[in-house]
Amino acid sequence: MRLFIAIPLSEEMKKALVTCMHDLKKQGVEGNYVPAQNLHLTLAFIGEYDEPEKVKEVLRSVPLPPFRMSLSEKGNFGNLLWAGVKGNQKLKTYVKDLRAALKEAGIPFEDDKFTPHITLVRKAASKKSYQVHLPKAEMTVKHAALMKSEQKNGKVSYREM
Repeated sequence: MRLFIAIPLSEEMKKALVTCMHDLKKQGVEGNYVPAQNLHLTLAFIGEYDEPEKVKEVLRSVPLPPFRMSLSEKGNFGNLLWAGVKGNQKLKTYVKDLRAALKEAGIPFEDDKFTPHITLVRKAASKKSYQVHLPKAEMTVKHAALMKSEQKNGKVSYREM
């Protein structure tokens, strides 16, 4: 099964991001838009792994201190457009501790540099220049979740385990 650890977003945060994506569509940006119910902030991408209980144990062993998270800059990795979240030391420390615990438990994950972001559009393309308008939104983060990526009828959906 395809797994990752993420911060689920509040309804207010999702609404703000959907508003931003509607605006991009109106400006003629084409691509694979992330459905509202799939919006999240990935902390560690595990990929194909068949021991979710082992991952849940690690999640339980690394305490997440509650913190405020708000939308900030926007950016892209090639043709992937994303919304950033305001730099938060508690978040960065948590991810560092979480990834260290995953490594210690022998759970494989993509150990790339952590850039806190929420993917909005994959394979984004536009015939003209466009502006990304991120509305103000913030939430209190209280937990991280183990997520499972499933494909049904050609559509990907993420489910909290």
